[in-house]
Amino acid sequence: MRHQAEHGKRSGQAAAADPLLVEKVLTGLDIGIYVTDAQERIVSVNPRAEEILRWSAALLVGSNAHDALHRSANGTLLSPQECKLTQDYQHEFTIRAGSAWFMCGDGGLLPVVWLVAPYRLENGDPGTAVLFHERVFDPEMFGTYDPDHVAALTANLSLISATTTVLTSHVEIAEALRQVVQLVLPRLADWAIVDLIDQHGHVRRAAAIHYHDNRHVRVEELEGSLPPVPPESQMPLSRVLKGAPVSRISPEDYSVPPDAEMAVVQRRLFATTGMHSAIAAPLRGRGGSILGALTLGRSKERPDFTSTEITLVDDIAHQAGLALDYEQQRRVAETMQRYLLPQLPRIPGLEMEARYYPAPQSSRVGGDWYDAFTLADGTLTMVLGDVTGHDLRSAAQMAEIRSMLRAFAWDHTSTPGEIVSRLDQALVTLDAPTMATLIFARLERTADSSWQLAWTNAGHPPPLLLDRDGHSRFLDAENDPLLGIVPFARRQNFTTTLTPSTTVVFYSDGLVESAARPIDTGLESLRDHAARLAHSSLADLCDGLISRVRAAGHDDDVALLALRVTDPQMVPCTPKTQINSASPT
Repeated sequence: MRHQAEHGKRSGQAAAADPLLVEKVLTGLDIGIYVTDAQERIVSVNPRAEEILRWSAALLVGSNAHDALHRSANGTLLSPQECKLTQDYQHEFTIRAGSAWFMCGDGGLLPVVWLVAPYRLENGDPGTAVLFHERVFDPEMFGTYDPDHVAALTANLSLISATTTVLTSHVEIAEALRQVVQLVLPRLADWAIVDLIDQHGHVRRAAAIHYHDNRHVRVEELEGSLPPVPPESQMPLSRVLKGAPVSRISPEDYSVPPDAEMAVVQRRLFATTGMHSAIAAPLRGRGGSILGALTLGRSKERPDFTSTEITLVDDIAHQAGLALDYEQQRRVAETMQRYLLPQLPRIPGLEMEARYYPAPQSSRVGGDWYDAFTLADGTLTMVLGDVTGHDLRSAAQMAEIRSMLRAFAWDHTSTPGEIVSRLDQALVTLDAPTMATLIFARLERTADSSWQLAWTNAGHPPPLLLDRDGHSRFLDAENDPLLGIVPFARRQNFTTTLTPSTTVVFYSDGLVESAARPIDTGLESLRDHAARLAHSSLADLCDGLISRVRAAGHDDDVALLALRVTDPQMVPCTPKTQINSASPT
């Protein structure tokens, strides 16, 4: 949604839905929506609301919704006690509907049907979503309106609100689509068919659901792979799967000689289901890409679809398409991210463990990563970083940074600070602005057979050091700026000697910071639990820190890389270091 306001600090309440997905879905709806905070201040407005109200979002955001919009039929400002919308707004966990008058940006009055629903803001605070649609007056009834029409509009708003809630919840997209089907059957149809197009262009009938005897019945024999859609096919479903708008379909459309195998399948569908009328709406992703189609059909004595119902189905399909597109991007990015997380080198005299946990939200793709590899002279190089954002772009930027840093790191004559400075300058050449934090460290054996850790810190939480007696401290030397802020900044270098049984833990901020607490509290928790786990195995230490330190309601991914000095008599490995066959968690 446009002009999302920066509102307060994050609270301890977990978000009810992924904000990135919510923004995509609500922006595309063909109804007006504005979202308010707990004080009824408007924090965001969708484009359709701007159009209906003739207000720009920039003017509405930050204002009190009641003062800016709610009016009586003669245009006077209602008191909060007189305003039913404001009164119902105070029922935080219920959905309520009604009709009202809104003040438009040009000074006119707009009769609306509205629905109020609870909404979790991006920062985790409770808020409210107000969905509204213009009331249509009966021209023969001066000063009144058709109550049946208002009731129908309210029912449609309720269906859109419920659909949005399902599609932006933290369930897998297959389950979300199933729940959407249960919402629209039997409200809009007796049959629901979901056809999906994969990344290779293959079409699959993912669901065929029939509402029969007061229950939803899955008809598996109608599901499965479908024939390809030829570019020249003019049959209704084929055209929708190629990008045509929402279309009516009837058995008569498939009574003519078929122009493709898909038409034969559709003819069989109508014959099997007994549908006398249907609507096929495209599932569109970002940029208009077609990801499939939603077909709703009616059988028996139900009348044909009205134009209002067709618009409603198109809205629902639009939401479903955006959610499907978002899920596909997330899967691609998550796969790429896990592929780039390395296996750890096995180095005599050292133990290493790593963990990566994705964020628990729908947007669980992030920019956290770790890396560890040996240079030609046996020096161990370690990186743990965090690119801002939680989407496919963040994962792609993470991959670029990782690759460039690996290339620069082979220059062992340069300090860690000089290596990261080169990386920072190279980021200027990327197509999109990139900001990231990271720790870049090297560990090598010195002349007296001890281990020396050298590192530089680009705005990242400090590494934690545990000695053999269980004492813990942060290596919290002064941090340099994040990557992408000051490309030609001179970066500092720090060193410390690691004695036998010393452990160093690198981690991302998702471990110590969350909506439920500030980072300082998380850091204290990390140090306290690390001290208690100091004598555990390195694997148990890592698992224990994740389970004990990561806050309840966490909404970020976590990367963790730990090393421990073991036998000081062992010598560093050669470039032919054996690679541990165990994949990172």
